[in-house]
Amino acid sequence: MKGKEILHRLVQMMLTLLGVTFLTFALTYIAPGDPVEMLLEVGDVIIPREVIEETRKQLGLDQPFHIQYIRWLGGVLTGDMGMSYSARVPVAQKLMEALPGTLLLAGSSLFMMIIVSLPLGIISALNRNTLIDNGIRFLTFIGISMPTFWVGLMLLYIFGLQLGWFPIAGGEVEFKRMVLPAVTLAISMAAKYTRQVRTAVLEELNQDYVMGAKARGIPMSRILWHHIMPNACLPLITLLGLTIGWLLGGSAVIEMVFGWPGLGKLAVRSIEMRDYPLVMGFVLWIASFYMIINFIIDCSYHYLDPRIRKGTR
Repeated sequence: MKGKEILHRLVQMMLTLLGVTFLTFALTYIAPGDPVEMLLEVGDVIIPREVIEETRKQLGLDQPFHIQYIRWLGGVLTGDMGMSYSARVPVAQKLMEALPGTLLLAGSSLFMMIIVSLPLGIISALNRNTLIDNGIRFLTFIGISMPTFWVGLMLLYIFGLQLGWFPIAGGEVEFKRMVLPAVTLAISMAAKYTRQVRTAVLEELNQDYVMGAKARGIPMSRILWHHIMPNACLPLITLLGLTIGWLLGGSAVIEMVFGWPGLGKLAVRSIEMRDYPLVMGFVLWIASFYMIINFIIDCSYHYLDPRIRKGTR
């Protein structure tokens, strides 16, 4: 990509981030419930109104909406995302504590998804409309149809409760605790990605250059790996990038089901506690992740597809 195009994309990213944070801040501002009352609530004890108002003043929640947003935005620009209401620690620190769990879970489930979906998609495409193809398509249909939370609960019940192979309660970032949530995520993603790989490979198999290569006696394995897959990978990379962004965002449902300490679980807890600085920090991180990944994918197209570099596509 040229310098002008990169600058244009960076400006777009900044404006998008500004819009996302503004909308999120507005939603938290008008959301029902008082974060100060949630913070001070202790059983059935009635908190004096003076204490509530004083705490609200200390947190800056007594200021108008635009003042609160400008103050928060100014802090972000200087590297300060504020303090968590519930934990009383910097938001960045809480996010960094949850990030390793999400990275480990995302990387593991992504690896499982690729090693399953890529060969299955290729096999399905090469054996189109055969028993093998129909069987793989049926399995992917089942995988897409099953809700991820239900799959997670079934895996917990069978392999955790009945067989006792894996722990059923989370709490720490460990390999043994990671297996079931990673498999749960991989099942759903692999089913979708297998279909995408099959579609992409089938589209390339129908191209004239494949017929010409076959007519010249080139082995199918060489045609597949040297011609078909490089072309088929372009649309798959886009889907892979979106999947990575979704995983880094923290699959909240799965993390809650398994009690996995990641960003998704942290986000749900912060919403329950009305911990709005933590919610804002999470949204800012996830929006940044998505845009950076999309930017990297766009840049990769210029190296993977010569037609884009030459401006012929």
